[in-house]
Amino acid sequence: MYRQGVPAPKIAAAKGMAESTVRYHLHLAAQTEPGLRDEHQAALGKAIRNTAAGMRNLNDTIAFFEAEGRLPTTGGKSARERSLGSWLHARRQAAEAGTLSPLYREGLAAIPGWDTQSSRTEVNAARWDQRLAELSDYRAAGHDWPRHKGPATEQERVLGVWLHVQRISLREGKLTPDREGRLDGQLPGWREGRARSGGRRTASRPGD
Repeated sequence: MYRQGVPAPKIAAAKGMAESTVRYHLHLAAQTEPGLRDEHQAALGKAIRNTAAGMRNLNDTIAFFEAEGRLPTTGGKSARERSLGSWLHARRQAAEAGTLSPLYREGLAAIPGWDTQSSRTEVNAARWDQRLAELSDYRAAGHDWPRHKGPATEQERVLGVWLHVQRISLREGKLTPDREGRLDGQLPGWREGRARSGGRRTASRPGD
């Protein structure tokens, strides 16, 4: 963790150890690995770097909160809200690891409770967004629809299972209109699946 830029106090809290104990072990490690502290500083510097895009996200997140009275989420109605929700989720993780840019921390301090741990709903929404993006890239690379039975790779299995669940949710009326619209927009033909021999497309069945 230290090598990845996490400071000693955060390591101590995460491991349930006294900070003095962690620092003692880091001191011993640094004696046997002279480059350890340099790696820590390099990782820390990279983690807290501010970017122009990051500053735009910061300002837009604050503006969103002031206009809506709530924080953006990864399951939001617009693409921009979902993007800000993902950015904010990453900032929460950085804050927990002790690698958040002081400038971001100062700006986000204007929003009460911004660093509260993401809810299960937000985590699930972020995972859904990630799978949609991964499947879009998978199809754009020229692959057929992934299978959840008899897949050729682990990637195909993961995406195939996810797509299978979306089709089941659609049939059972559990797929939200927003998600259905995003699937239709980014993955035309996702309902039908692979083509049968002879060129006909299969129906949306549990085994697809």
